[in-house]
Amino acid sequence: MAFSLDTELSDLKVSELLKEVSVDYTKTKRLEDAVAVIRDVLLSLPEEQVKPTAAAAFIKDIGAPGDKLDFKFRKPDSVEIIGSYTLKAAAKPFLNIDLAVRIPKACFHEKDFLNHRYHAKRCLYLVVIKKHLSSCSVVKNIGWSTFQDDARKPILIIHPEMDNDTANDFVIRIIPTVLAGVFDISKLAPGRNNVRDFQQGGMAQPTPDYNASILEDMFIEDHSAFLKNSLSGSKNFVEALLLLKVWARQRNSINGPDCLNGFIISIILAYLTTEGGGKRITGQMTGFQAFRVVIDFIAISSTLEKGIFMQPQSVGNVSLELKRRLLQFFEVVICDSVTYLNLAFRMTKSGLVELVDEAARTLRYMNKCKDKGFEEVFMTRIDFPAKFDYHARIIPVGKDHMKPPNICMDKEHSRVYEKQVELLLSKGLGDRARLVRVLHRSIPANWHIDEGLECLGKVPLLVGILISDFEKAFRMIDVGPSADNKIESAKFRSFWGEKSELRRFKDGIIAETAVWECEHWEKHLIIKKIMEYTLRRHLSLSSQDISIVGDQLDFTLLQGGKDPIASTPTLLDALDVLSKCLRGVEDLPLRISSVQPLDSAFRHTSVFPPMPHPLATDKEKRQYSDILVPTCIQTLEVMIQLEGSGKWPIGEIAIEKTKSAFCLKIAESMQKRWGILYVAAEDAVDLQMAGFAFRLRILYEKDKSLIKKQGLFGVLPVGNLQNTNCVLLEKDLLLRSQHSSMLNGLQGLHPVYGPTVRLAKRWICSHMFSGSLADEAVELLVAHLFVRPFPFSAPCSRVTGFLRFLRLVAYHDWALSPLVVDVNGDLTMKEEGQIMAQFIARRKDSRGESGANNTGPAMYIATPYDWESESWTSFSPDNLSLKRLIAYARSSAELLTRLVGGEVLEGWKSLFRTPLQCYDALILLHRDKLAYPSQILFNADIKQGSLPVTTQEASMDFFPYLSPLVIRKGFQEARNHLLVGFDPVKYFLHDLKTDMPKVFNIWHDAFGSEVIGLTWNKEAPFLKDAAQKRKRKEPDPTNFDVRNILEEVANVGTGLVKTVHLLKSPKYN
Repeated sequence: MAFSLDTELSDLKVSELLKEVSVDYTKTKRLEDAVAVIRDVLLSLPEEQVKPTAAAAFIKDIGAPGDKLDFKFRKPDSVEIIGSYTLKAAAKPFLNIDLAVRIPKACFHEKDFLNHRYHAKRCLYLVVIKKHLSSCSVVKNIGWSTFQDDARKPILIIHPEMDNDTANDFVIRIIPTVLAGVFDISKLAPGRNNVRDFQQGGMAQPTPDYNASILEDMFIEDHSAFLKNSLSGSKNFVEALLLLKVWARQRNSINGPDCLNGFIISIILAYLTTEGGGKRITGQMTGFQAFRVVIDFIAISSTLEKGIFMQPQSVGNVSLELKRRLLQFFEVVICDSVTYLNLAFRMTKSGLVELVDEAARTLRYMNKCKDKGFEEVFMTRIDFPAKFDYHARIIPVGKDHMKPPNICMDKEHSRVYEKQVELLLSKGLGDRARLVRVLHRSIPANWHIDEGLECLGKVPLLVGILISDFEKAFRMIDVGPSADNKIESAKFRSFWGEKSELRRFKDGIIAETAVWECEHWEKHLIIKKIMEYTLRRHLSLSSQDISIVGDQLDFTLLQGGKDPIASTPTLLDALDVLSKCLRGVEDLPLRISSVQPLDSAFRHTSVFPPMPHPLATDKEKRQYSDILVPTCIQTLEVMIQLEGSGKWPIGEIAIEKTKSAFCLKIAESMQKRWGILYVAAEDAVDLQMAGFAFRLRILYEKDKSLIKKQGLFGVLPVGNLQNTNCVLLEKDLLLRSQHSSMLNGLQGLHPVYGPTVRLAKRWICSHMFSGSLADEAVELLVAHLFVRPFPFSAPCSRVTGFLRFLRLVAYHDWALSPLVVDVNGDLTMKEEGQIMAQFIARRKDSRGESGANNTGPAMYIATPYDWESESWTSFSPDNLSLKRLIAYARSSAELLTRLVGGEVLEGWKSLFRTPLQCYDALILLHRDKLAYPSQILFNADIKQGSLPVTTQEASMDFFPYLSPLVIRKGFQEARNHLLVGFDPVKYFLHDLKTDMPKVFNIWHDAFGSEVIGLTWNKEAPFLKDAAQKRKRKEPDPTNFDVRNILEEVANVGTGLVKTVHLLKSPKYN
């Protein structure tokens, strides 16, 4: 039943998609009339003599001999519509009508297939056509482009003069063709040389791509007729073709001449309907079924690697020798049935690998995802920035390879250069990368034939890297051949240069190596270092020519130029010692049965995990008088469980007192036996050892039931301004224990998970959403990207993971869809259906009859331990905060996409700089009164508004670092000044919420920002009273002085608050 429903829903969605992308051909009559006018103009063109000076720059750049290019222009032999329009398979939004303009044989000499003479005359023919069409009544404007991004084969693009919406979306492409008999086909065989200057060592080299580019024009009309005969007879075939086009366009790195385009898609589909293709597709199949067959065919990599030979069975099989020769000259072969022209001569090996990978992944999520993966297959865009793990932008400006006569030989030299970059990086990265992809460059928009082809050399190369696995990708040593292998060792040294060195390993082997030394927290930069070194060494590029995305966001996570994550191994070692000590405590009524870390630092997701504090230990172990010693030390929560007992008290207060007594007894025992120091907090005990402060909390099995009795299940984020029960709800240790247990293993499977979460949390806080979204909620959002990455593979770099996080927040339909995060695959399809049903029910309940959406989580995140999203997002973010968060995420995602894609080069810091003008008032704090001022990203830049409402002096009672005077008094005296778990900003915010509830919404950065934003709460009592007075036409409420409120804010934070600025007065309506 569930499968049937899933099929029906997917079929309905596919049907709606087809309606959206299909063209209504009943509304294209005016377009066809315009095409008819253009055809008439072309078929009546007068004869004229054509000189090569009409396209001098283009002819010079392709290296054609100018003395053999004069010819008499004659009108076309025919002008016919070819391509997808004839199949009624044009797919929105990119619509075009291809007009095949057949150049008469009389315009050519029998040897014009040599030395780009054909390409030069083809271009000159178009120059004449453009001159005459420019004055045509149905032509709005006319410009230049290229056919399949082949710089040697320009075409004309016509925007017709239309007033019909459907027809107005079309452009008309003028594509020159020639009759099959114009040139001797045998002279254009792949092994022949037809560019005489293309030599190596004095020997002429084959020009298979050059030859194929001419054959393509000779048989393009035949191929169009073949497609029309094969596909136009079935509506289902056309629907399959439309679906395939949508699928390819959503994957922009495979949708290009070097991989897949509409023509190749059509050819594969048509091939599978023929006897040669095994008639895998029949007319009885639906369009979606045929689509799946094509994807399955592509996903079998061996099929395309062996080549496709569309030979009718009546003709006989293609000889093995011919197959071998074609595969020798081309990386991918799709051969037609008569001429043996390779229709895929532009497709590259890397393009094929990526295509096969995409097809295989598409099949997987069609099987795994709901509605047969409709959203993942057709609706989600897989673009270059979000797909690849590492991205490079290379500018080959000013290099000799783009100077004539070297621009075009067998291929345009820009393609040769792309291949050279790909091969170099593939060799340099080796098994670290499973795919190195250099994207096919296109002629710049608005290109004109008079500019020639040198401009193509100025277009940056974009390179995408997909890494294989972390162990291989981030190793520090590449081991080469043994020193005994002289030939291979010489090749290794030649490639790596000064990076190559001989090393003796423990097993006695001496081998060549390339070493990439770095700190452990810098290992993610090894890929970048290898790419930079390889490109600079072998292509003589400068650092300004190479831009590799890898460490641009690291500045947000560093302290003192170092990532504090480097201290995590020390922290985990200390936790292991602590766990053993706790389990060894014997003088307790109940033994400790389990120890579980709860703090995010233990699961690698803390933005700033604590570094060992020199005073948080039982004795002075090192000299610290020459360093800045922080006054505050973070606490790390550790949950312990005791043996079961029926002697616990019943009341909640009594239970809490008993737990406190246990904690004190444990601490005393730890100090007595192991010398571990402790400090008693209000509701816990902090143990200090190995430079860290561990806060012990005891889980009692009945804690959860006690909280449920009060109707409070979820744990709310600390500092949430709309709720007053945070202290109580934080005690639900069982929930946090389940969350921690669920995510602990994720870091081991996906080492990029932790850095991605840290960037996400840093971004959330930098835009002052610390009080709106719990840390645990951020961890679940990022976990979803790794557990269900479809249609991508799991991210393997922090920048890519962060971009996908921003897009998830920005574009997930939070109003209509829950986000189910199932890390360990605990939920069945039935249970996920029940979660969806509960979500729908809650959404209906929250709207009520009046349509007001006042209850229920705005951001619904369901997990196996919390189906109803009550744990982390039950109260926050509310609808207002979520809308604000989505707006920020969209803006940041768009900017990051442009940065990674190389569209803009500056602006990385802008991702984390929040606009202060978006707030009604700002509180500026004294920087030297913050607990961790080193975590501040940017200085406060308050330009809006007038002078501050109030200014206060800084307190002299607290400083973030211990004074040298205290340090000199000795270790114990310095320890007495250590503040465990203290953060003045946290207490200020708590007091502000308590003293001035519902007056405003508070926005802050939990990681050391010196600015706090305020927005007026519409529910504030004085605003409601003012609105009522206005309705009764009583005296203008704007006379109410809000300055008194802001002065009171400053008084609450006396000694911490520096200034308070009013930017916008409250609105009273």
